[in-house]
Amino acid sequence: MAAVPSKHSLAVHTGATKAKQQLPGHALLQQAATWFATLGDEAVTAQQRADWQHWHDEDAQHRLAWQFVETVGQRFQQASRLGEPGEVSNTLDTVRSDRISRRKALRGLGGLGAICVSGYLGWRFTPVVNIAKEQTLAWRADHHTATGESRKITLPDGGQLWLNTASAINTQYRAERRQIKLLSGEILIETARDLQQRPFLVTTAQGFVQAIGTRFTVRELKGATFLAVYQGAVKIHTHSGQGLLIEAGQQTTFSQDRIQPPTRADHAREAWAQHLVVANNISLASLVAELNRYQYGHLAVAPAVAELRVMGTYPADQPELALAMLEKALPIKVNRLLPWWVTLELP
Repeated sequence: MAAVPSKHSLAVHTGATKAKQQLPGHALLQQAATWFATLGDEAVTAQQRADWQHWHDEDAQHRLAWQFVETVGQRFQQASRLGEPGEVSNTLDTVRSDRISRRKALRGLGGLGAICVSGYLGWRFTPVVNIAKEQTLAWRADHHTATGESRKITLPDGGQLWLNTASAINTQYRAERRQIKLLSGEILIETARDLQQRPFLVTTAQGFVQAIGTRFTVRELKGATFLAVYQGAVKIHTHSGQGLLIEAGQQTTFSQDRIQPPTRADHAREAWAQHLVVANNISLASLVAELNRYQYGHLAVAPAVAELRVMGTYPADQPELALAMLEKALPIKVNRLLPWWVTLELP
């Protein structure tokens, strides 16, 4: 499942500089989001504005929490300019069905038409996705998918390749080799026999892998590459010259100079090619981390329910249905404070 960083962090961009700041916990972020919703309501009073200002100014952690919520709102606006379809109307319908006021919803949306990106999970954080970066990768990629989209393509040699959510690749088929360059995201490949006997390579920021008649997954992680082999075998070559053969039924991660010892491959990881996420007795936090990859919006898990165990199969391309299934299966409720700020918590 998706990797979760070990520290609370938010990447804040100012011009050409980039700084990492420690973020406050779940409760304080919820306070900030509640204030955001309150100030967005047409019925907000002068006293409420004054109370918010006092809350904002009394503690640096309050200001940082407010900054995070504002950043989510800014990404929301950025996503809306890109015209992400479908998910907006579904989310708004759900918000209305939960009897959140239309006035508050529209003010919270800022009149925009999409859901923003957030990487918040429980009391841990990943940086808010830079949508502009995703677009830049897409513009220079031979094939790409948007957030929430997965796609199957047929390679020039007849092989099959699936792109997971927010993924981008370049393909290079030459006389001496077949090569896929993973620019971002995750791919699943089923290689085809090549009459010219050209090697099949997948390159990443950490090195490259060479397939030996196989079906395998390659995923970009932060500073590393994840590899899972389901059929055949794959040879890893890191930039530093390290090498290791990964057999069918094994998975590992590798950096530029180190390959982790292989472990047993989780075949449930292949399910995304059918738009599914499989939970096999994993924590709710782990499942939400995976679901977060397929949708726009802030999806958080309260610490009180983060370690609940989950079993089942959930639709990656229907986030509202997945949340409804979780709410029915577990002792939790889905709290939609804003159309783009959702928390799983105790009922």
